[in-house]
Amino acid sequence: MISIQSKIASRVRPRGIMAVALLLLGMALPMSAETLRVVTWGGAYAKSQILGFIRDYEEKTGVTVEVLEYSGGIGEIRSQVRSHNVRWDVVDFELFDAIRAAGERLLEPINPDQLAPAADGASAREDFIEGSLLPHGVGNIVFSKVIAHRRGTPAPSRLEDLFNLSDFPGDRALRRTPVGNLEWALLADGVDPESIYSTLETSEGLQRAFRKLDRVKAVTRWWTDGEQAIAWLESGDVAMGSVYNGRVFDANRRGADLDILWDRQITFMDVWGIPRNGRNTERAFDFIRFATSTRSLANQTKYISYGPVRKSSMAHVADEIRPYLPTAAENLAQAFHSNPEWWSRHYDHVNSRFESWLRTPVRVPQRLPR
Repeated sequence: MISIQSKIASRVRPRGIMAVALLLLGMALPMSAETLRVVTWGGAYAKSQILGFIRDYEEKTGVTVEVLEYSGGIGEIRSQVRSHNVRWDVVDFELFDAIRAAGERLLEPINPDQLAPAADGASAREDFIEGSLLPHGVGNIVFSKVIAHRRGTPAPSRLEDLFNLSDFPGDRALRRTPVGNLEWALLADGVDPESIYSTLETSEGLQRAFRKLDRVKAVTRWWTDGEQAIAWLESGDVAMGSVYNGRVFDANRRGADLDILWDRQITFMDVWGIPRNGRNTERAFDFIRFATSTRSLANQTKYISYGPVRKSSMAHVADEIRPYLPTAAENLAQAFHSNPEWWSRHYDHVNSRFESWLRTPVRVPQRLPR
């Protein structure tokens, strides 16, 4: 039997096994004693990838896949690529970060014509949803940021309730990023969804979003790890908060009692990318080809409720899981779709403003709701 050694780790293990060179160009990659380092988000998401397709890939190829956690961004990849000291072979990006990384020439090009076809023979170009095939990346899942709360507590019914401390007192949990939070702030302040990003491009519009967030700043806990938000909700440390929809699905499966507000869920896409100047480029693409196959994406939904980006995968998604996908028709009808192109251009400037706003002392009103 082939030894399966997938492990979620927060640091790189020492190198000890060198990859076996390809024997014949164009042939399937041989059984070998390679190690492939795949960088992704931790917790329930990494678990869904390990159980959904990584173990299958190890069994098929003999490659040991080392799963490493990170919190997003492109700073570490930039450092590795520019120094020609690339230690990460494959990276799971948020779409806007993949666009930023490609713009800085940090990623290898990927030819979608070499991706696995659907079972019915449809090409990847035909089978992947719009916007999921990039010159330097391949989409894998659609996820969303939603508002969640514990059942048995006052239930929000619309996005505006996130900012309503009078009727819904208690702490909030929000991800420490301007992405999604600024959109929610403007939506809750009455800005038309079609005008969100044009509003954020103005200093007045950006300030308007921060003024809305000021309403909950004094009672907000900021998270960088999706599991932390779930823990705060489960313990009752926060009354409601932003979470990834799939983390709620996973938490409830293990006994939590959380509920999702789908109103104004913000949808995002994750994509696989391959850092330039790496040593395992061919093996990295082979992994991506396997990980984005129809079956692999469908298998992942057994463990986390994120929407696969291949149309053919939906036929293999269990009926009991479909209502929890952000791409389910009823949920999608209430969605606001993040604009990754806009964020790829404006993230650095807006994030600088966001961090400056966070450092500004909060003026606590004399009378707060009990």
